[in-house]
Amino acid sequence: MCLAVPGKIQSVKYLFDGKVKMARVSFGGVVKEASLEIVPSADVGDYVLIHAGVAISKVNEEEAGKVFGYLKEAGELDDLCDAE
Repeated sequence: MCLAVPGKIQSVKYLFDGKVKMARVSFGGVVKEASLEIVPSADVGDYVLIHAGVAISKVNEEEAGKVFGYLKEAGELDDLCDAE
């Protein structure tokens, strides 16, 4: 089963002469890079749902916290932390 994991955008950069928008996203302390191409309005400080390295939607902080808590409780974050 594939899950989208909420994270907070820490920084944004553009690749390929500004054509590709990327972000460093924090997932409760684990930081990974993700594409913002599907959600170009997302910016530093926003919470986004990440699936397979791509932000698929913006979410508010409360919703992100709830989802992250559920995933932690279910032990679904172990793979994310081990990969780091």
